[in-house]
Amino acid sequence: MLRHFEDTLATVVALTFFIPLLIGTGGNTGTQVTTTLVRAMALGEVRGRHLWAVLRKEMTTGVMLAACIAGLAWLRALTLGVGQDVALTVSVAVVLIVLWSALLASTLPFVLRRFGVDPAVVSGPLITTLVDGTGLVIYLSVATVLVTQLGG
Repeated sequence: MLRHFEDTLATVVALTFFIPLLIGTGGNTGTQVTTTLVRAMALGEVRGRHLWAVLRKEMTTGVMLAACIAGLAWLRALTLGVGQDVALTVSVAVVLIVLWSALLASTLPFVLRRFGVDPAVVSGPLITTLVDGTGLVIYLSVATVLVTQLGG
């Protein structure tokens, strides 16, 4: 998968500095959402009919979290001296990754339960794996577009 983004990474090597931050943030966001959602399901506080309310709540929280983390990532990128284009890339990517993670994590336990799989057993590892892989693709796709547009 990384081979597809080899040119982008070679153009701006500094992009690699932020991979652990972005992937960790996405995985942690997703795991937190699934943990609280599975708990609410186990206590009978949330049922399948609550999916849209859960999505609305988690996406709203995700927007606030993403904005905070994007600001911190921007500052961290600038303190590392990697330039405005990388700082912008990291900030945009973290917003997309956190929102994607919140969306997946909000729906995954409902889908698992629908198929008769205990969400408590599968949700954490599955969401982390899904978000790690897709988060990397999101980041490098954003980088490919922005680095090309910004002349990196």
